[in-house]
Amino acid sequence: MKQKSLKFLIDVGVGKKVEKWLKNEGYDIKNVRDINPRMLDREILKIAVSEKRMVITMDKDFGELVYNSCLLHAGVLLLRLEDAASNEKVKVVEKILEKYSEKLLNKFCVFKDDKLRIRK
Repeated sequence: MKQKSLKFLIDVGVGKKVEKWLKNEGYDIKNVRDINPRMLDREILKIAVSEKRMVITMDKDFGELVYNSCLLHAGVLLLRLEDAASNEKVKVVEKILEKYSEKLLNKFCVFKDDKLRIRK
């Protein structure tokens, strides 16, 4: 299995099915749930920056930290899929990576209403 170039730090709320799918696809992943499921968002960003990992999250607080508190990041993928089943989350992540993987690094990305917005 070929190692993919993007590396991810996956927040607790994203779910185990997404974690498993990314790992099976050859992505280098770490799970917040395995490090400390109660880790503060600031610490998540700090780890992600130090290891050059994009954070995948469903937590809107990351926008506040990146834009209002001006914290550094190595990329954030915010999934606005509050009521989505695990399989739907996997399909969304798969579609995003299929179409946009080369554009995501160090960007703040929001997926909502079947659209992906990519910001610097």
